[in-house]
Amino acid sequence: MPLGLLGKKLGQTRVYDAKGVITPVTIVLAGPNRVLQCKSQQSDGYNAVQLGFGEQKEQRVTKPLLGHLKKFNGLPLKRILEFRDFSKEVKPGDVVGPALFAPGDYVDAIGFTKGRGFEGVVKRHRFRGGDSTHGAKGWHRRAGAIGNRLFPGTVNRGMKMPGHMGQVRRTVQNLQVIQVREADNVLLIKGAIPGSKGDYVVIRESKKRPKGWVR
Repeated sequence: MPLGLLGKKLGQTRVYDAKGVITPVTIVLAGPNRVLQCKSQQSDGYNAVQLGFGEQKEQRVTKPLLGHLKKFNGLPLKRILEFRDFSKEVKPGDVVGPALFAPGDYVDAIGFTKGRGFEGVVKRHRFRGGDSTHGAKGWHRRAGAIGNRLFPGTVNRGMKMPGHMGQVRRTVQNLQVIQVREADNVLLIKGAIPGSKGDYVVIRESKKRPKGWVR
């Protein structure tokens, strides 16, 4: 992750450009991110920057984590994440925010999708279901047979079946930054990103379209 930030999804809206064209955007609170630790190849075996986001009460942080934070003069934080090969020169105690990105940059958004609970195969896997007529009774939204004959006589691993849907980590790539509001620590990113309002997300520099990428 050459560049990245921890943030919180605030919701969706739309903005107008100078020509009056509407662009749907997702609002992300992308700061302030506090630099906690800077790891190097010599001391830790790899280069990385550890960022923290979201203030937390001290009594809600475990003692080992609290000791780690105090070691680097950091405040109790809700989220901590390492970004390897961070391309910006920083040191512990620095604060970074949405100014890492500029309008027109491309980013990848990482988050957890909305939880859907227990769902059947029609909604979860888009099965067509059974017939509505010709004697079909009670099989309108079922999967049908799942087993085998004599060999191997078991249900195949990975069989698509009813179960818990959503609440999985997903990455949406190549989303364009429309606006950077540094005073508000806000990024306006074109399109949708995973998660509900208030969920924590990771905004990183696009792997396929890094800074300076030209179509």
